[in-house]
Amino acid sequence: MSTPPKIIAIDGPAAAGKGTLAKRLADHFQLELLDTGLLYRAVAGKVIDIGVEIADDPKTYSASAGQAARGLIPADLEVDGLRSDQVAQAASKVSALPEVRAALLSFQRSFAEHPPYGGQGAILDGRDIGTVVCPEADVKLFISASTEIRAKRRFKELQERGVEAIYARVLDDMRERDARDTGRDASPLVAADDAFLLDTSDLDADQAFAAALDFIETRST
Repeated sequence: MSTPPKIIAIDGPAAAGKGTLAKRLADHFQLELLDTGLLYRAVAGKVIDIGVEIADDPKTYSASAGQAARGLIPADLEVDGLRSDQVAQAASKVSALPEVRAALLSFQRSFAEHPPYGGQGAILDGRDIGTVVCPEADVKLFISASTEIRAKRRFKELQERGVEAIYARVLDDMRERDARDTGRDASPLVAADDAFLLDTSDLDADQAFAAALDFIETRST
């Protein structure tokens, strides 16, 4: 591109590498970064903190999750514990609730259109950025990898954090989460028609960054 993109939308399933890529692209283009998954994790964390169980029946937690989403503020994204596996699983469930998605949609669009801290543009990393949140984004990337590769990455990450984990369980959780994310009625995880599809199964972080950068910089404005 002859000029830096104003909005980059990055979508994809868990542990595909989109978070790492988003950070590197944000640094490269000097754009503000929003990990939209943290919004849902923050909502889930608030619900868990008040003692509401996020189980199989959405009716038991939908009201609390909706209230938490409507009251979310930026500082809530900096709370400790949002990266835990418990919160991640709960976030996947609350993110399927239409009332939660509606409450957080304006937050994300405002960030993209009016980046904080005087930013000249924004990168949003999530699951429905290119299809729902910012369908007019200058650049859309959809980052994927095989379920087994992503489970191995998550398993390694948990081990490095000192969290006891069993690979088979991590793989099962990954499959369950993928099924929820792709099968939900509200904004399912799917690549935008005009997104650049990048499979990172056989790529390291440097190779994924180079491929994405090549796509972005060779696009015409």
